[in-house]
Order: sequence, then structure tokens, then C-alpha cells
Amino acid sequence: MHILATNDDGVFAPGLMVLAQELRKLGKVSVVAPDHNWSASGHVKTLHRPLLVKEVQLADGSCAYACDGAPSDCVALPVLGMLSEPIDFVVSGINPNANLGHDVTYSGTVTAAMEAVIWNLPAIAVSLDSPENYKPTLDFRPSAQVAAKLVTLVVRYGLPQGVLLNVNVPYLPFEEIKGYYVTRQGLRVYRDELIRREDPRGRPYYWIGGDAPTGVPEEGTDVGALKDGAVSITPLTLDMTAYNAMEEIRTWQWQ
Repeated sequence: MHILATNDDGVFAPGLMVLAQELRKLGKVSVVAPDHNWSASGHVKTLHRPLLVKEVQLADGSCAYACDGAPSDCVALPVLGMLSEPIDFVVSGINPNANLGHDVTYSGTVTAAMEAVIWNLPAIAVSLDSPENYKPTLDFRPSAQVAAKLVTLVVRYGLPQGVLLNVNVPYLPFEEIKGYYVTRQGLRVYRDELIRREDPRGRPYYWIGGDAPTGVPEEGTDVGALKDGAVSITPLTLDMTAYNAMEEIRTWQWQ
């Protein structure tokens, strides 16, 4: 099995290296990731310029490829033939913060996995629910173990056509994780604020700031699973059709 490991935090992000180390226990792993941080980039495809890729060495001495494109580009290029061997599975992560609820529309971690689904490849996106403002070095090993376990299960059982898994792991030692919940997307509560400032010439510029988002820990949701100390596994599909609204909209007076 040939696994592609990617992320949105950049090729030198520690979560990606730990993920690749754990996945190598399952098969061959190639690492292709952005050359800089693309957090909250959404689903981007680069069409207006060439994409540059260079071989780099990670902190553990292993080789990887740094691409100046988006996370989804880092999936498309290997799938289209940048690497000599075809890709069998895509794992995106490990993001240092959770991707819950509406986060999935922003997240480069998740949309890299979405790109894999477009190419009919099994894919999971893995994020770590690390404590806010956590100062020590994050321990990504438990979430990497979770990722490897899920790859094994997906290979064994398969996934429905067009479905990826968005996985969020509580920040706990592996042996203290309370289980694996299959969840729906929960309600993410954003606390964004607009910050207006002026440059030295008096021209206004803006930052989108504010406190970190929170969530409503409802039972059965990704937010609720993390509150219980369990891994959240949310099946996602790229079909965003609101089927429950179709019949109502058909009743509108179109003439």
C-alpha cells in the first residue's frame, strides 16, 4: 500500500512527520505538503501559475516534497503522476487544533482529504484537540496511532463512494482515550472580531481577530465526543445538496 501524507501546516510541521513515521508501519509513505502554512485555506486549486516542488529532508532524516501550492495541490500532483508509484490512500494531518462543525469548509487539512475523494481515493483528515495556548511541545504520537488504526479499518471495510472521514482526537495518552464515536458535525461557535488599524500613511487595514472558537457539546456530535474524551469520526461527503429543502423550493411560484 502506498500512502500519501500531507497537511496544511507546512511540510516541516511536527504533526506531519510523526504521522508519516506511524504510517510507515503499514506500507510505503510519501510526504508531499505545502512549503508554508496554509491553515484555513479551504479547497484551493492552483491553475493560474506553475507549481514548484522540491525535495527536502525532515527532522528525522526522511525525505519529503515541499510544494508551493495549496494542500489540495499536494494531493492532485502525486495522483496525476508526480510520483512514479500510484497512490492508494491519502491521510491529511495531523492538524494541531480540532476541525469541528463548519471548520471543515475552512480547513486545508480536511479539503486535502476532499481532493483525494474527487480522485476516488480513500482519505482521512486527522486533527488534534490540543489545549488552547498550550506551551510545551505537543505530543502527536497518540493521534498518529489513531490515524494508523483508522487506515487499517478503512482498508479492511472500505468507505462508501465519495465519503471521507474527518477525525478529531482528544489530547490524551493513547491508553486514556475513551473510545471511538461515529459522529455528526456539531455546532461551532465563532467569536470573530474585526480589528481596524492604520498604516504609517493613514491607510486603513483590517485583521479578523477575536477569541478562539468554541462549540456546543451535544451528544452525537464531534464536539460532544471530544468532551467525553473520545475520538470523533465524522463521515463527510462532497455532495452538499440540501435534499430536505428541494421539495419546498419546487413549490415556489416561478412564473
